[in-house]
Amino acid sequence: MRPIAPATLCCILAAPAVAGDLGVTVEIPRLNVAEYHRPYVAVWIEDTDQKVAANLAVWYDTELKNNEGAKWLKDMRQWWRRIGRQLDMPIDGVTGPTRPAGVHDVDVTHEAEVIEDLPPGEYALVVEAAREVGGREILRIPFQWPPMADASLTESGTSELGRVTLKLSP
Repeated sequence: MRPIAPATLCCILAAPAVAGDLGVTVEIPRLNVAEYHRPYVAVWIEDTDQKVAANLAVWYDTELKNNEGAKWLKDMRQWWRRIGRQLDMPIDGVTGPTRPAGVHDVDVTHEAEVIEDLPPGEYALVVEAAREVGGREILRIPFQWPPMADASLTESGTSELGRVTLKLSP
């Protein structure tokens, strides 16, 4: 048996164990209210200690002058406390304008490397929405990483969020 050269051993140990793919869709329901404002929405992945593993999307009013829309991001309390207050907005690939009622895909390509490098374990996809003159809602979808088989996990909100779907594939 030939010994393994130290440089080769280093590369074998540093290679990523496994990878997988994930896709996220978020439904924003149509509400019949007198004064409707599009919700601010944050989407992230957190570990079992509730530490942010990946920041996937933050939708807020990007059209206001002098980035005034960013001052209302703190209304998404969980996201704000976990990571939002540490960030300088806007974030390329993560932030974008609020979305109208309907089903929207979350672009995770900007975090593909982070997601692929997630250590195996238990995580949660978290989606939080807050709306001016409206309510606040948060949904969590627990999942295992890396996925062993194709899976489609869903949770449905009751007010500010509709159906949120997490699709996983090995």
